[in-house]
Amino acid sequence: MASESSRTLDRLRHHYEVERELAARLRKSTKEERTTLFATLYGELFDRVPDHPRLTRRDTPEDSKRKVASQMRLLAPFLKPDSVLLEFAPGDCRLAAAAAAKVKKVIGVDISDQRSATEESPPNLELVVYDGYSLDVAPQSVDICFSYQFLEHLHPDDISPHFQIARRVLKPGGVYVYDTPHRYTGPHDISAYFTDKLECFHFQEWTHREMRKLLKKHGFSTTWVFRFGKPQRSAFVNALVDTAELLMSPLPHKLRRKLCQRLFPSVGLVAVAD
Repeated sequence: MASESSRTLDRLRHHYEVERELAARLRKSTKEERTTLFATLYGELFDRVPDHPRLTRRDTPEDSKRKVASQMRLLAPFLKPDSVLLEFAPGDCRLAAAAAAKVKKVIGVDISDQRSATEESPPNLELVVYDGYSLDVAPQSVDICFSYQFLEHLHPDDISPHFQIARRVLKPGGVYVYDTPHRYTGPHDISAYFTDKLECFHFQEWTHREMRKLLKKHGFSTTWVFRFGKPQRSAFVNALVDTAELLMSPLPHKLRRKLCQRLFPSVGLVAVAD
């Protein structure tokens, strides 16, 4: 969650109440309704919360480079000259453009085109705009899927369809690399200032153990955890992480959150398609 130190408590509460209202609307929506809500709710949020960090934060070129470099460290072990990379929710596509220099092709998949009109995309970068459900990408045509701080924004009913899409487009042995907030250190949205519950646009946050169970249901039985900035291809490391989570599980929420801030900054996983 971005720093909110420049806003007053009243403005934070206004943001929280507006986002909670919009999130409740999205939670109650049907699949058909969400195809249009996705495109409108964030616009309504920004209209009603003009001091939202997404509108007021001004990233310098150095900030942008640091963000891209941080995400590239997750991807770098898997990028090869003949790879096809698919990124979910690429936003401004700066990471996708950087990765395009290292692979055969990059496919960005999003509900809208958010690229800057002043920046040119590499010729091997294709942006596919979709409705969140029907993706026109050939089965088993992708080597690597990637998402960063994205899964937590999906409606609970859309988690399984999302992983089904990822599994369908990945080649056997392909990988889904992603990073999402850890439940023990959350909430990670504006909810955190007023409650211990997820009430805003983070609809769910997970532990590593919960994620592994979910992935196994969708054809990803092998997973590797990121520790020290690298994928640890070790069942022993997975077991250590699971044990640490089990030990932390019964603790009161605030104590657990404090203890886990360094231990579990996020859920960073590599899921291998069976």
